[in-house]
Amino acid sequence: MKDRLVTPSYCLILAANFLLYFGFWLLIPVLPFYLSEAFGAGTSVIGIILSCYTVAALCIRPFSGYLLDTFSRKPLYLVAYFVFMGMFAGYMLAGTLALFILFRVVHGVSFGMVTVGGNTMVIDIMPSSRRGEGLGYYGLSNNIAMAVGPMSGLFLHDAGVGYVSIFGYALCSCLAGFCCASLVKAPYKPPVKRAPVSLDRFILLKGLPAGVSLLMLSVPYGMTTNYVAMYARQIGIDVTTGLFFTFMAAGMAISRIFSGKVVDHGKVTQVISAGLYIVIASFFLLSGCVYFIRWDASVCTYVFFAVALMLGVGFGIMFPAYNTLFVNLAPNNQRGTATSTYLTSWDVGIGIGMLLGGYIAEVSTFDKAYLTGACLTVVSTIYFNRKVVPHYQQNKLR
Repeated sequence: MKDRLVTPSYCLILAANFLLYFGFWLLIPVLPFYLSEAFGAGTSVIGIILSCYTVAALCIRPFSGYLLDTFSRKPLYLVAYFVFMGMFAGYMLAGTLALFILFRVVHGVSFGMVTVGGNTMVIDIMPSSRRGEGLGYYGLSNNIAMAVGPMSGLFLHDAGVGYVSIFGYALCSCLAGFCCASLVKAPYKPPVKRAPVSLDRFILLKGLPAGVSLLMLSVPYGMTTNYVAMYARQIGIDVTTGLFFTFMAAGMAISRIFSGKVVDHGKVTQVISAGLYIVIASFFLLSGCVYFIRWDASVCTYVFFAVALMLGVGFGIMFPAYNTLFVNLAPNNQRGTATSTYLTSWDVGIGIGMLLGGYIAEVSTFDKAYLTGACLTVVSTIYFNRKVVPHYQQNKLR
């Protein structure tokens, strides 16, 4: 019973995480259209506005890790969850672009806190012997939300549902998630006497090499989640682009079923390496869709969805492995810091991807943006194998 993974609190935090991410993903593919139609924003401006969210999230990440390692985690998690939920109501009221940007920044700050809080709490709840598996299922709740969220958002948008109504659906999802989160029974954590404030209290210094690799990997991911619908429209792929996210999430779901167990057997770096090679092929194929469609539209459609499935498998096996890698480099009293460093690296790349993708598309085309992202994944893979793997083997604590 000591190693039991499925408990009421674990199930509740999975539900809370799913509902939070469903509200998040519901808006991701819709917001570029909203900003363009409601405020007349151009592609590069949209990229800047969307990246405000990520910049705000990554600014709070290091501090959130420090706070979660110092104080009781559940109250901080619930406050952040409540603020995150409330910002959907803010979007409904924002009548100017400046006010929308303000709400977007606050939303990013709360997202940075609530995601670190959720990841840290789920690590506390699960047995350490099943951490990779537990993180895999926790991430799977994100993936399921990713499967139905963007598709639902695009379906509502294409059906003519107003943006205010879509914001309202996201708000309701997070309200249900907040109720689940409030019922989670977190283990007691006694007050911690912290050493004088220093850089390693906010950033896991031993995790920086892995963070650089993860950052480069997340740049094309940020381009994909935010612009793939616009890319498909630009090159003339006549499909329901919401299905791209469904296939991507299906790939993640399939891979997470077995990847977490492999990670628990100590093959952390091997799992990440395998995922990297899959992702490299995926992004080169995605950038090549602009040429496939000139040759055969049907073939291009199959490639487009195959890429989504491959991206899901690649990132699905890497997410729990990267998370475990960061946690294994940190002592137990720095789990929050390890998690925040992991998520900060990811968010920096996502933010760069939003800005870079929007800029390249403005001056050129989206396929060139994805080609740039594919090249970055190659660099990330070389750096990971030559620098991160030896560093991890020398510094891991468990």
